[in-house]
Amino acid sequence: MKTFQYTIKEELGMHARVAGVVLQLAKEFRSSIVIANKGNQGDLKKLLSVIDLDIQYGDTVTVTVEGSDEDVAAEEMLAFFEENL
Repeated sequence: MKTFQYTIKEELGMHARVAGVVLQLAKEFRSSIVIANKGNQGDLKKLLSVIDLDIQYGDTVTVTVEGSDEDVAAEEMLAFFEENL
């Protein structure tokens, strides 16, 4: 299991467009990818699950990746967050 935390720097937070792109990236991996914000969790492979977390500017989220390709998946997810959020 791989875990990382990231503080959202995008002023609009994780809005629908960005959530859709991160969803497509997450679906490329076999691993389970879960994002947590303010005590709630969502599956990064399900759009509504992510939107319901209401991730805003300044929120620190925790992403947990677990599965056969977790090393690569966690690395690519972190890179996405750093470039887009």
